Amino acid sequence: MHFKHLCLLISLCSVSSLNAQENKNRVQQTYFLIAHRGGVVDSTKAENSLPALKAAIERGYTMVEIDLRLTKDRVLIIHHDTNFKRYFGVDKKVSDMNWKEISKLKSNTGGSRVLTFEAALQYCSGKIAVMIDNKISGNDTVLFSKVIALLKKYKLDKAALMIGTDESTGFFTGKIKLSCTRKQLEENMLKPGYSPLHYYLFGNEITRDDVEWAKRNTILAVGVVNAWRYRRFADPLAEAEKDAQRLKATGLNYFQIDSEFERFFR
Repeated sequence: MHFKHLCLLISLCSVSSLNAQENKNRVQQTYFLIAHRGGVVDSTKAENSLPALKAAIERGYTMVEIDLRLTKDRVLIIHHDTNFKRYFGVDKKVSDMNWKEISKLKSNTGGSRVLTFEAALQYCSGKIAVMIDNKISGNDTVLFSKVIALLKKYKLDKAALMIGTDESTGFFTGKIKLSCTRKQLEENMLKPGYSPLHYYLFGNEITRDDVEWAKRNTILAVGVVNAWRYRRFADPLAEAEKDAQRLKATGLNYFQIDSEFERFFR
């Protein structure tokens, strides 16, 4: 999907238009995929790395999910874990290290470096939309204003999605589309100033009834197939495929997935 078209689609959440497009004579259903943990991740590409972002763009993902954290000296970076042990062999918390130290780290997977949030947005601008998993605690409105300003600077704000925190929900509502369960959405509908443009339905347990309800209420719905869920199973891939088929049968078109599960949607 063309990037500019995606921005218009999500910002307006024109479900009726999307349905009309989807109901054209198609041999195969099209799914819009969001690459979990910063792109296409494998044995040569680390999570939230430039190679992973590049691969997601090359493989035609609609969006990439990036994990937002803050360094000791208040630099916004993209990194999933609380520390740097898994990919960089450094058992120190992100919040205990300055950007100067972090910028020198090289991953044990391809030698990639940690990206600042701005560098990631600059690279994605005009190529792929972003979903932000906000892992910053508290409600630092000055800092979060910078997040929104950077999204606008790189023209990524219109299509952006966020997995937020309870603490920051008040600030981000109306500034970026926030993830919700159906119960949360139904509660939000009763609040003054509610708009379906402020939220999206998100999760692994979405049903056909949920999808039809979301369409009636012009709410974007995104299914989830993430690897962490299947680690406890003897055959994780088989369990992931079951979930993928179940969620596809609901009528969902948008999915946040780990790239290893891409085969179930192409």
